Amino acid sequence: MKIAVAQQNYHVGNFQDNTRKIIEGIEWAKSQKPTWSYFPSSVFVVIPPRDFLEFDDFIRQCYAAIDVIKEHADTIAVLVGGPDRNPVREGKDLFNAAFFLYEKEVKAVVHKTCLPTYDVFDEYRYFEPAYHWNVIPFKGKKLAVTICEDIWNLGDNPLYRNCPMDELMKQEPDLMLNLSASPFDYTHVEDRKAIVKLNTGKYHLPMIYCNAVGSQTEIVFDGASLVFDKDSNLIRQLPLFEEAYAVVDLQDDGRFLQAVQVPAAALPSAEFNPVQLDPELCTAEIYQAILHGIRDYFRKMGFNKAILGSSGGIDSAVTLALACDALGKENVRAILMPSPYSTGHSVADAEQLSRNLGNPYDIVPIKNIYESSLSELKPIFGDLPFSLAEENIQARTRGNLLMAIANKFGYILLNTSNKSELATGYGTLYGDMAGGLGVLGDCYKMQVYALARYINREKEIIPQNILIKAPSAELRPGQKDADSLPDYAILDPLLYQYIERRQGPNEIKGMGFDPALVDRVLRMVNINEYKRNQFCPIIRVSPKAFGVGRRVPIVGKYLS
Repeated sequence: MKIAVAQQNYHVGNFQDNTRKIIEGIEWAKSQKPTWSYFPSSVFVVIPPRDFLEFDDFIRQCYAAIDVIKEHADTIAVLVGGPDRNPVREGKDLFNAAFFLYEKEVKAVVHKTCLPTYDVFDEYRYFEPAYHWNVIPFKGKKLAVTICEDIWNLGDNPLYRNCPMDELMKQEPDLMLNLSASPFDYTHVEDRKAIVKLNTGKYHLPMIYCNAVGSQTEIVFDGASLVFDKDSNLIRQLPLFEEAYAVVDLQDDGRFLQAVQVPAAALPSAEFNPVQLDPELCTAEIYQAILHGIRDYFRKMGFNKAILGSSGGIDSAVTLALACDALGKENVRAILMPSPYSTGHSVADAEQLSRNLGNPYDIVPIKNIYESSLSELKPIFGDLPFSLAEENIQARTRGNLLMAIANKFGYILLNTSNKSELATGYGTLYGDMAGGLGVLGDCYKMQVYALARYINREKEIIPQNILIKAPSAELRPGQKDADSLPDYAILDPLLYQYIERRQGPNEIKGMGFDPALVDRVLRMVNINEYKRNQFCPIIRVSPKAFGVGRRVPIVGKYLS
């Protein structure tokens, strides 16, 4: 049985383009003469559709797309994902489903059982879990179809009711097929392979795991679809962050003949230690994920040009290099906005960076605007000493200028804040926290330096002076980040334990961190939730990013 796998990049709710892409995949599959082909989870809707699912017209368009696609499922069968109405009307109105199409008909519909409600997932808000489990008989084989359900031990969670594969095994299937939309994070590629391997080992069945690729706002899907034989051997992995097709030939003994893969890809070898934050780990994958996130955000929003503030610091330098790679150097405009406290080398470093990258840039000093603001505020400020207020005027002046240029020329403003700064509130609302997309908001400061070294792996793009100088906002004379924050080499691991690993203060103190520092840092994190709540979408690369995947109350008292 030859099976075609289509790892494709879809656009939330773009029925016309998604349907066209699926049909192209079916036609490619037919040219390879397989028995059937299948696609990632929820190909019309695309994870996460969120409240689009509450519109009846949206669901009607999903069904209309199925009707178009099934006309192409004539000589081969096609397995695609999408929502299915609940005819019983007990519980939720919809099921998350997979449609098996053949001979221009819907031959079978499979409903998802395990509905995740953690991190970025909120499926139980919209979908009802499956009530029935049946294999799909096709050409002498029994197909066990699951939807993103790469869970082998569900415990006692009543939302899951039953493990679908445990139920399907009672019908003696020959092959497991999983339609997935599994987001990227720098721990997940290896975890995913381990989970699929465990499933094949438990059930002694081959599995084909087809994962989505592409970015949907802040969530990046990395592809890396998998083929395992019944002996838990990894036969093929499709590439990371690329659309790809593959054909595999399943033999009667549960093994595969040599597969045809387009294109080939090497398997990542990094192993993740979940206890520690290693800023050097998976840097190449994180870089590619952010590129993917930028490209798809702009393409799917209908924009092609970006603007950002270039300060001569490490964060703006890495953001600029990423944006030039993702969008093309001619489409990224850097604005240098020196203040009265900016050092000459910062401007020179920023200029050298843009010359190295070849992107357009402008220098717009903010001294006159800043002094004019102070003059107008003099009757209110009086003779009060210089404080955070004056620093924030500079940051907000820069934000106003960047947004003005963005509005005038139709750019999207890229935010350059990193996760360490966002966690501790080291940023100015409506100033350096302005933007349409957070590029580095899920990367700790030490990870940003690792990205810079990766960018410079072949030649110096980011000037060496940017990598070695002490980080500074340059909003007052002689200012350094270390004046307000602990050393990043200490701060980042502490934040990682609290945010990613959800360790409380006592657990973190037990790891050897200074107790007073733990109390100080955790208080900074908690009292600055109101800032992060107003922040732009952040490209997610970690197991726990700020945004939709981390929901804590703004006014909560816990640990503050």
